[in-house]
Amino acid sequence: MAMQDQKNQINIELKEEVAQGTYSNLAIITHSASEFIVDFVRIMPGIPKAQVKSRIILTPEHAKRLVAALQDNITRFEAVHGTIKDVTGSAPMPLTFGGTTAQA
Repeated sequence: MAMQDQKNQINIELKEEVAQGTYSNLAIITHSASEFIVDFVRIMPGIPKAQVKSRIILTPEHAKRLVAALQDNITRFEAVHGTIKDVTGSAPMPLTFGGTTAQA
């Protein structure tokens, strides 16, 4: 049985530049019939141009698994740290900058 478990393991490499992470304070999510696209954006106050810092493309099945994994982790986080404040509808800075309204 241990041999079978080893066959199912995946060796994941995390390069140093990726391990440092990229800060994002906005996610723009779009989809087609075959994929979900999540653009992670960094908006800086007073700067009218925001930059997409990372784009992740997922199949619908993987997008649904991601939602479930995030919900599971949020539940565990809140069990330890308390309820995360819901900030729906209260943006600290304008999110349009003359373009379309983004939703996260």
